[in-house]
Amino acid sequence: MGDVQLKQPLVVIKVGGKIVEEEATLQRLLDDFAAISGYKVLVHGGGRSATKMAAQLGIETQMVNGRRITDAAMLKVVTMVYGGLVNKNIVAGLQARGINALGLTGADLNVLLSDKRPVKDVDYGFVGDVKQANVEHLASLIHQGVVPVMAPLTHDGKGNLLNTNADTIAGETAKALARVFDVTLVYCFEKPGVLYDEHDDASVIPSINHELFRELVAKGIINSGMIPKLENAFGALDAGVSKVYITSSTAIDGQGGTLMIP
Repeated sequence: MGDVQLKQPLVVIKVGGKIVEEEATLQRLLDDFAAISGYKVLVHGGGRSATKMAAQLGIETQMVNGRRITDAAMLKVVTMVYGGLVNKNIVAGLQARGINALGLTGADLNVLLSDKRPVKDVDYGFVGDVKQANVEHLASLIHQGVVPVMAPLTHDGKGNLLNTNADTIAGETAKALARVFDVTLVYCFEKPGVLYDEHDDASVIPSINHELFRELVAKGIINSGMIPKLENAFGALDAGVSKVYITSSTAIDGQGGTLMIP
């Protein structure tokens, strides 16, 4: 355990598309993210921009259980929008704030290798489930002061890009980087944290461990989409990530929100 102390801190921040797609919230996020000192990584979504661009190109968006069906035409759209439009917009905004950002997909530097999701009840098309994270080159760039900005795309090693959930990208990248750094993972969403009462933003649960999580699920306080989000968070902790916060995009400095503890 002696070398644990030698790991330098790194924060991985995941923000949803909604935050980076609207000018006012994007500018605030870029200011807040730029102000975080030390090593950092930003992971972003971009779903609404993809839907909008698809409509302009006459491509229909199909969703099942809140997840996008990615056929060949939609794969082109998400590649353009996530890997291009949204990603480079963030990179340019960070450069303007003196942050030496580098935009990446999971295919770049072979950071995230995925398998195409097998067809069970639903054929999601070109959607990837991450099977391997390779962060040696990424870690070396981070040590040189580069700030990676990761788009929600991975590849299968056979030349195909795959649409991949941004929460998963953040979690898998954080887990792999935890071998090199002392990692804090911050999941941002539209609420100020995990709430006792979803209608009361002041009812933030300050910290949740496994035991409390099971209790809150049994009582129905934590339900639907929050369950996989928190399971992801525990998965990251189990894999060596030091801390996981769930909070709003306006509190990415780790002040406030819900701290997940093993």
